[in-house]
Amino acid sequence: MNAELLIMFTLDCDRAYLYAHPERDLTPGEIQRYDEALARRAAGVPAQYITGHQEFWGLDLIVSPAVLIPRPETEHVVEAVLGLVSSAGSKESQEQDQRPRTGVSAPHGLRIIDVGTGSGAIALALAKEIQTAEIHATDISAAALEVARANAARHELTSRIEFHLADLLGAVPAASFDIVVSNPPYVGDSEEESVQLEVRKFEPRNAVFAGPTGVEVVERLIPQAREALRPGGWLVFEISGTIADRVRSLLSSWDEVAIRNDLQGIARVAIARKINPSKSSQVESRARRPFLHLPHTKTSRERQAAPRTEFQPWYRDQRSLPKRPREFQVASGW
Repeated sequence: MNAELLIMFTLDCDRAYLYAHPERDLTPGEIQRYDEALARRAAGVPAQYITGHQEFWGLDLIVSPAVLIPRPETEHVVEAVLGLVSSAGSKESQEQDQRPRTGVSAPHGLRIIDVGTGSGAIALALAKEIQTAEIHATDISAAALEVARANAARHELTSRIEFHLADLLGAVPAASFDIVVSNPPYVGDSEEESVQLEVRKFEPRNAVFAGPTGVEVVERLIPQAREALRPGGWLVFEISGTIADRVRSLLSSWDEVAIRNDLQGIARVAIARKINPSKSSQVESRARRPFLHLPHTKTSRERQAAPRTEFQPWYRDQRSLPKRPREFQVASGW
């Protein structure tokens, strides 16, 4: 697969062209370019950093060493958000006797914020699917935001997403969003030896490691999300099986807490709802609980690969990695 990606990169062509022209000879310049790409890959540089591209949710994203490479497991986070939005939007459409024009039906005035956007993967996927939502995205890294803005521009979504240089949600006005979504770093320092060498060597360290226990960033994110969310709003973020129990404990004061597994049976997504004081939590729980048990849809990478029989932590899997650091600076313009 890596060799195929690198030859397509060398020839600046797609897979269809590559297989349709097996007789094509490489020019001396192309041979040199391919050899250089192979040498970088042999040194451990991820193929995505060599080609500068990675697919996510059907979108061809630009990536660089400024951002951690989006992984297909993060598509589970997008699925969870879309399920919540679709259910709430369908209910509102029925009450107003309206049908959505395109995309996922969303409640009027829906506001979503992607905390630690990195390459913009989650924000872009949601903007693509929820065409009426107002979407914001934050990151601590100005270089990462440049990549995210570039991806928004090439997919003609610049007008749909507002990007902010921000430290988590500390600068966000209280009760201003309906959904907070994030893929925070969640690997503990003690697990470093379990992480692939090429990840430790070439991808942003603070995009992978959260601190000694792996929950340090999540511990900051959860209370800030409570402040940023409107009553009844949702928090959706990626986790690993290693920290699942600790995350559930941190969300003990939230309503309708759920942990969703991926196809390997590993805890992948945490979902929780901010308690709405104006309504009975019992009534709300009955009304909303079906949204937490959505039918699973295979991610793009999972659709191409046979299920593995041996379960293992995501960070030991070449196809499963976190996204971007969540240690941000102050933002404005919300």
